Amino acid sequence: MEPAAEPAPWFDRPMRWAQLTLVENDPGRYDLHFWLDYFARTHSDAACLSAGGCVAYYPTKIPLHYRSQWMGDSDPFGDLVAGCRKLNMVVLARTDPHAVHQDVYDAHPDWIAVDAEGRKRRHGSMPELWLTCGLGPYNFEFMTAVTSEIVSRYQVDGVFSNRWSGSGMCYCEHCRENFRSAAGLDLPRTLNPQDPARRAYIEWKQQRLFELWRVMDGVIRSANANARFIANTGGGALSELDMKTIGEMAPVLFADRQARSGLAPPWTAGKNAKEYRAAMGPKPIGGIFSVGVEEAYRWKDSVQSGPEIRLWAIDGVANGLRPWFTKFGGTLYDQRWLPVVEELYGWLYRNERYLRNEAPLARVAMVYSQQTAQFYGGERAHQKVEDPTLGYYQALIEARIPFEMLHDRLLDASRLAPFKVLVLPNIAALSDEQCGQIREFVARGGSLVATHETSLYDEWGVRRSDFGLADLFGAHFDGGLDPRMINSYLRLETDPQTGKRHPILAGLENTGRIINGVARLHTKPAPEYRNPPLTLIPSYPDLPMEEVFPRVPRTDIPEVYVRQVGAGRVVYFPWDIDRTFWEVLAPDHGKLLRNAVEWAANEPRPVTVEGPGVLDVTVWRQKESMTVHLVNLTNPMMMKGPLREFIPLPAQHVAIRVPEGRKVKRVQLLVSGLAPRVQQAAGEVRLTVPSLLDHEVVALDF
Repeated sequence: MEPAAEPAPWFDRPMRWAQLTLVENDPGRYDLHFWLDYFARTHSDAACLSAGGCVAYYPTKIPLHYRSQWMGDSDPFGDLVAGCRKLNMVVLARTDPHAVHQDVYDAHPDWIAVDAEGRKRRHGSMPELWLTCGLGPYNFEFMTAVTSEIVSRYQVDGVFSNRWSGSGMCYCEHCRENFRSAAGLDLPRTLNPQDPARRAYIEWKQQRLFELWRVMDGVIRSANANARFIANTGGGALSELDMKTIGEMAPVLFADRQARSGLAPPWTAGKNAKEYRAAMGPKPIGGIFSVGVEEAYRWKDSVQSGPEIRLWAIDGVANGLRPWFTKFGGTLYDQRWLPVVEELYGWLYRNERYLRNEAPLARVAMVYSQQTAQFYGGERAHQKVEDPTLGYYQALIEARIPFEMLHDRLLDASRLAPFKVLVLPNIAALSDEQCGQIREFVARGGSLVATHETSLYDEWGVRRSDFGLADLFGAHFDGGLDPRMINSYLRLETDPQTGKRHPILAGLENTGRIINGVARLHTKPAPEYRNPPLTLIPSYPDLPMEEVFPRVPRTDIPEVYVRQVGAGRVVYFPWDIDRTFWEVLAPDHGKLLRNAVEWAANEPRPVTVEGPGVLDVTVWRQKESMTVHLVNLTNPMMMKGPLREFIPLPAQHVAIRVPEGRKVKRVQLLVSGLAPRVQQAAGEVRLTVPSLLDHEVVALDF
């Protein structure tokens, strides 16, 4: 008799996640059957449920593992697990080890986090609790025992660990001793990434956390071979842990960016998806969205407006995330979110086969760089590194250009193969090897768009004497930087040989000059580079008003380099066009950013959408179909939420390039349910979406 086949891993099965984060007094108060019924009504096929760590919701036998004081003899976690199993749901146990009660402090004061002045750290919002050190024996010994007990007892599919990596810098005895043993240095007292101790600490902390990840995963798998440790971690350039390593270790990951706050645009949900996918590749990625307000004031029992909840979730779905709603507390103070999620999940359930994406079909990719953020950006990483990315992202959204994101440590030929254009928004810190990979991409016929200080620094943030990509740019660093220009302009030039302007100036026909950026590098063009489309008009007085006139009305200093390099094309802006666009949102800068990509691509887009409004456009391939998502971002609250309502758009005209060798047998609009009139010719499908409220999906069945 042959042995039974190993069960297939669960990681790729769930498409609609639910999270119920219990609060300590929920046991005996919340309605278990309501929640199980809601999971069923929403067709949720996976759940994340509070288990232990700061508070245990099961009858733990581990000393010092604090049990909910409202639990009595019950087993709230076990009851939820049993109910979800009857619904055939995947179940993750949620743990949170970041805080402990006084008895833990009394028994093991060395487990508690310590500040730079040597003081044990109390919890900021609940001072009777203590913050734990994420890098010492509390996690490596105590929480491994808790994790083993949970998995052994309940045979869950994994453990989702929240706040597992500590609460900032810790100077406890274990951190001091372990760091000195590893690096031979004292813990750093500065955030300057060029300080040797700080640089060593960044590397050491990552190694320590990945070691903890492997220890936890081993403990879990010894109790249940099919279960995994799922770290709540990851993200873009500002993320703490190396996304390349995370992509190698994690079988599934979840983007814990629950809602927008401050001035975040709604496309941030899609950006999260792209950043995670850059490391995870085809592995499944969930997108955690909160039904509550996510502002700094921590209104955890709040409920957002229905349109705001829906738009955040939809944009994540359109960009490849599998949605995961999270509710804090089992008690319902405000039920307005319930039908919003139920309606959305119902649509997702009915259209699941069109959401099981195999690959995006975008031909443009924007690079992000954690090493640039850590070693070049340092304390100013958001302004110097993230803002340029946000600016170019906004420009591509406005241009309706489908695009992906790539991690700068994953620029091998196989990762780059699907793309024609790489966008490098001030990716300042690149190693010689990374520069070589980009150079090889262009040699294979790929194209490049880069801005400002891209490649001027090595991977450790040390400035080179010249750009690492100077040969591609056709420009050399001339040693100077204007960090803050005021009242400077760009002159739009006509090529004296052709009598025409370069295509990068499309849409700027009725002006001779436009505003400049804020910071620019001094560059020297290669001898063969002539007739730049943009030249510098230097700053001149902006006051008194009588003196506002250019002292130097024209120079020959290039402010953009556009070049054919073999079969590829290269565009380089030596100034902060993308960062300035994010700050100022000048339409002329947006046109330049769009035109740079269009000219560099030199090929038709995979999908073109014409019509008024702001749309996030994505294009995907499934097993026997392809889909184009149109997410309507047009709203007075687009750049500062929350939305009050959706503003419908009029007709959108869509042209989709059909993959070679595929024959289209049916075209549907999955949201409206309409069957549009379709024209097919020359490998292209054309149709009109008659109106668009929040979301439409054009599905092509092959």
